[in-house]
Amino acid sequence: MFKTLPWHTKIVLALLAILPLYFLIAAFGTKIGIWGWEFGLLVMTFAGGVILLGIVAVAAVISLIMGLIAKPRRNAVLATAIIGLLIPGAVFIMFTATRGTAADNPIHDVATNTANPPAFSAETMTARAEADANPLSDYQVPIGQLELYQDVAPELAIKSHAQIITDRYATLRPLPLAGASREDAVAAVAAGMGNMGFKNIRTDAATGTVEGVATSFWFGFEDDVVAVIGENEINFRSVSRVGRSDLGANAARIAELRDLVASQIGQR
Repeated sequence: MFKTLPWHTKIVLALLAILPLYFLIAAFGTKIGIWGWEFGLLVMTFAGGVILLGIVAVAAVISLIMGLIAKPRRNAVLATAIIGLLIPGAVFIMFTATRGTAADNPIHDVATNTANPPAFSAETMTARAEADANPLSDYQVPIGQLELYQDVAPELAIKSHAQIITDRYATLRPLPLAGASREDAVAAVAAGMGNMGFKNIRTDAATGTVEGVATSFWFGFEDDVVAVIGENEINFRSVSRVGRSDLGANAARIAELRDLVASQIGQR
């Protein structure tokens, strides 16, 4: 059947086959280190992806017009052209939604204690330095004064990390220990990180600190996570190594880890 299709339909089908392959290459090329995350995400996925989606859409429009004027009309030709329009349209909508999500989640450093966010160990800070990661943020300084956020909107620039976290992640809170021992809490946090697929999980029973690294599936982005068990509660912090917005990933990760730990120590 493929051989009998008109040339313009074959072009649309070829472009539709290339489309997912292109995005897979952009993501996994970043993950395995062929190129940097800026090139893989910003250049290939967003800039190059929009161009490729536009090419697919234009080819589909041309194919649809030619299919409509052809006699006799062939359903397979028209259906392929329509699919060639719907798929780029859906991806464009997804890209637009991603921009909205980024605007709703303007930071990438989130903690349950904004007055005294949990600190990372020297080992983690060394790993961040070797990865050329973003510097950790001062939660009390308006983000407009931080180099990474100097071009944000004025109404956001005057807010600190502490204010943004309070405003946007109001449900995040420390986990009460109640009757759980520090040892049990350390074990529960480490188990929770393991269940979530973290790597490089390290525990320090003396300080009640547990650290791990969360890695995203597609691009391999790494986020550092720390939990500190105090006298009465556990506080959590999750910080992306690169980028500005985390699309809400760090807050969602803390919430998931908190729930896993809570279920293990019998708290909420």
